[in-house]
Amino acid sequence: MKTERNILIAFILNLGFSIFEFVGGFITGSVAIASDAVHDLGDAVSIGISYVLERRSKKGPDARHTYGYARYSVIGGVITTVVLLCGSVAVIYGSVTRLFNPVAINYDGMIVLAVVGAVINYIAARVTHHGTSVNQRAVNLHMLEDVLGWIVVLVGAIVMRFTNIAIIDPLMSLGVAIFILVNALRNLMTIVNVFLEKTPDGVDIQQIKEAVQSIKGVEDVHHIHVWSIDGNSNYATMHVVINGNSGGQRIKNAIRRALCETGISHVTLELERTGEQCDELVCHPAKAKPTHRH
Repeated sequence: MKTERNILIAFILNLGFSIFEFVGGFITGSVAIASDAVHDLGDAVSIGISYVLERRSKKGPDARHTYGYARYSVIGGVITTVVLLCGSVAVIYGSVTRLFNPVAINYDGMIVLAVVGAVINYIAARVTHHGTSVNQRAVNLHMLEDVLGWIVVLVGAIVMRFTNIAIIDPLMSLGVAIFILVNALRNLMTIVNVFLEKTPDGVDIQQIKEAVQSIKGVEDVHHIHVWSIDGNSNYATMHVVINGNSGGQRIKNAIRRALCETGISHVTLELERTGEQCDELVCHPAKAKPTHRH
């Protein structure tokens, strides 16, 4: 619920500020302000979509989604991150263009808007700062982009007002855009790794194997698979070989306690007795059997 609330607050603040910018652009006649209002409105729409998907991700498992809806939150992160990437590329292009074709700027109007924009987006960034989901981290990065962008506008407008060096604005904007682009790409790679079901960061398979094998009664462990549904909660499955005199329930409880300490919240175990034949010691993708027609 806290994650949903934080994203909703970020959406309301972003939407409200975009409307404020539209009014400011109309009053001042600034095309630059109106253009940024369109950009912020697009941000608000993507954050709104993220909010809807975050709410849906809280639904429990059912017959069609046996692991629940948690991955909808990751989809929200994809949408927000892609918008960030596109926005950063657009800002880089615009900054490079302005390096060669400086544009006249209304310094006083931009200073006022920059102060309001920086404050509003800072509040939104603070609200989403401690997010646990991939989705909220993407939204927070979005807010951070806007905070840095308006700080750049503020500093640039003040410096240019007294120096009239117009090139300062595109140079600072270029630096912020590159910073956001790099972080957005990192966040996108995290999301891709979730969809690829790679072993989550911070999880050591060898450490898990040693922890399980150290439990009394465990002879061996194989078929260890660890993945994450949403980039936050980790899941695991494994085959555990136990000797004939060991209590299965005791061992399962001990394994779950041990894995919980490594950050794994859900474990599925298959117990095998010593000497029992396992079909394969290494998992391979199942091959479809040819269909013979007569």
